[in-house]
Amino acid sequence: MSNLFSKNALTVLTKRYLKNDKDNGKIESVEDLFHRVASNIAEGDKVYDKETDIKKTEKIFYDLMMSRKFMPNSPTLMNAGRDLQQLSACFVLPVGDSIDEIFESIKHAALIHKSGGGTGFSFSSLRPKNDVVKTTSGISSGPVSFMKAFNVATEVIKQGGTRRGANMGILRVDHPDIMEFITSKVDHNELNNFNISVAITNEFMTALREEKEYKLYNPRSKEEQGKLNAKDVFDLIVNCAWKNGEPGIVFIDVIDKYNPTPAIGRLESTNPCGEQPLLPYEACNLGSINLSLFVANNKIDYDDLKDTIHKSVHFLDNVIEMNNYPLPQIEKLARENRKIGLGVMGFADLLFMLGVPYNSKEAESIASEIMAFIDKEAKEASINIAKKRGTFANYEQSIFKNKNIALRNATVTTIAPTGTISIIADCSSGIEPIFALAFTRNVMDNDSLPEVNSTFETIAKREGFYSEEIVKTVAKQGSVKGIKSIPEKWQKVFCVSHDIEPEWHIRIQAAFQKYTDNAVSKTINFSNSATKENIKEAYLLAYTLGCKGVTVYRDGSRDLQVLTIGSENNSTTMQETIVDPHNVKPRERPKITVGQTIKTRTACGTLYVTINEDEHGLCEVFATIGKSGGCAYSQAEGLSRLISLSLRSGIDVNSIIKQLRGIRCTSPIWEDGELILSCADAIGRVLDIFVQNRDEEDSLKNINVNFNAKSSANRTNFKVTGETCPECSSPLEMGEGCMTCRSCGYSKCS
Repeated sequence: MSNLFSKNALTVLTKRYLKNDKDNGKIESVEDLFHRVASNIAEGDKVYDKETDIKKTEKIFYDLMMSRKFMPNSPTLMNAGRDLQQLSACFVLPVGDSIDEIFESIKHAALIHKSGGGTGFSFSSLRPKNDVVKTTSGISSGPVSFMKAFNVATEVIKQGGTRRGANMGILRVDHPDIMEFITSKVDHNELNNFNISVAITNEFMTALREEKEYKLYNPRSKEEQGKLNAKDVFDLIVNCAWKNGEPGIVFIDVIDKYNPTPAIGRLESTNPCGEQPLLPYEACNLGSINLSLFVANNKIDYDDLKDTIHKSVHFLDNVIEMNNYPLPQIEKLARENRKIGLGVMGFADLLFMLGVPYNSKEAESIASEIMAFIDKEAKEASINIAKKRGTFANYEQSIFKNKNIALRNATVTTIAPTGTISIIADCSSGIEPIFALAFTRNVMDNDSLPEVNSTFETIAKREGFYSEEIVKTVAKQGSVKGIKSIPEKWQKVFCVSHDIEPEWHIRIQAAFQKYTDNAVSKTINFSNSATKENIKEAYLLAYTLGCKGVTVYRDGSRDLQVLTIGSENNSTTMQETIVDPHNVKPRERPKITVGQTIKTRTACGTLYVTINEDEHGLCEVFATIGKSGGCAYSQAEGLSRLISLSLRSGIDVNSIIKQLRGIRCTSPIWEDGELILSCADAIGRVLDIFVQNRDEEDSLKNINVNFNAKSSANRTNFKVTGETCPECSSPLEMGEGCMTCRSCGYSKCS
């Protein structure tokens, strides 16, 4: 039966999900895994009928997963039927305005991260910076300072060997510290265990439209505490998002408008990827249907889809019963509201099969139609379960009471990230377009193989335009755009993320959001050349179309900065030095040298490389990064000393460059259209371009031209983030609000 799963799916299942013994030997097959999960979740039936034959339910759930039509979220696959039995991925915790409450929340977050969950927080209740603290006669340090405490705690838990902890930090736009919050991740060494989002209010959007100021409120006193110009704040959000993708924005009043239990509390935060607004101390269980398996005779098979929806809702409702929640407060509210989130994956594959381009009105119509059907049938399934098991405990205080809709679950639909489970299901992620139709997988240190999207391969063979040469070309550029041997129709259909205008990303998100109880996890991808005005237009369109939040990502924007060169150019001609291998001693460093300082970016931060010359030529290199005493700083200094020693010993600079270029770390980034593989590679690159232009009359000008030329030459084929997976070195994709590896299932958010 495991032959139903692709080789890549089996790799991910083996690496991340199958049970192993103390010596890390796998003692569970793929079939065993799904039997374990199906058997455990079927036990939920006994809560309501102790005489029921759960074997029938177990088979239904087993077939549901083995067919790849439905997959629950990762914690359920990992933990159902095992000692941990923690089955939820999404949690939100309160952050109260006292030291006791703040550190209680940090403790609870640590327990959740230890169990494999992610946490969301609203810091909007914390008094602003420099506000009075009566108990100590001191002043408050503000929300951002306390976020750093949460960040450190997450880092400690992460280093303890558990799944990576992920956080969402949210602050209302009318909080007095909002400007500090917006810029809190401009320094990439800060809050690196957080995604951050600004909670945008309707009042703010009105002030923005009318080009007016809006009020700020002190959450401690509830009194007005100043005003800000809405445009200035919005521009700052846009500028930061343009630079590195953060902060995101959530339209908090839109979210709370659809709160099913307003009498129980306000929705103030979401889980780390933004698709699940939750009350404080609430959790949600998620699962996704693989849309790519519901196409028959070039049409959507709605009968089969309906059957799968009803079985999936039954599964997710049982998860609530079988879940071992990390905190009693969470268990109480999760059982009282019984929120589930049934979503989809494989939407891009479905469009391929139907021959419909993602960036089209037809795709927008299909998105609305299919999600309306899923939401309708999921609610019908929830009503049917309520007839047997009763409505959720808070039903009498819900919006459904007045509507006379007797639901089992306060929410039923969510479009969640499906990074790893979509690999298992062998389909595209969530509602995202395909990131690349083919890519090169690193299988050994010096070997690589092209991997092609299975739907593209099937259709290309059927339509007669498949060839190994085409696969190599697509793997190189990521897209079929401009490949003459592929018919124009299929070039349009097989569009990838960066072929699609941001407007269509948003329109598809909005089409799904219209029929989704919770929210939609989606990244709006922009080309590297996108302007800040493009980002601004996207935000405004998202609000107009009724989206609950927006995450944007501009290619190469993280850690990207235009190279700048300082110091006066006084280059001299390098003279050849003969090296005696038996008696190599570095020449003395003169008191005065001349050179240039070049600023570039690396995954570790901003790198400053100073290249100096004496009367004999290049004599030293200084490279500084980060703060003195840090690991990156010390490594850069050590490498600089060795390069300087080599130069003054007569080693040819080109030999040094050759040794430095190509050294790879786990997080390469893009700099002016060129991939920087590591700090060592960055130093080698700077040396290389310096040497290429040093003999020209105006080397500063020529170095700038050289870098710009490289940028232009590379930007046209810019299709990947530049970051590679730390576990398998394959490309990371930015989608569904998180960097994810489609090869091995690694995710920066879990």
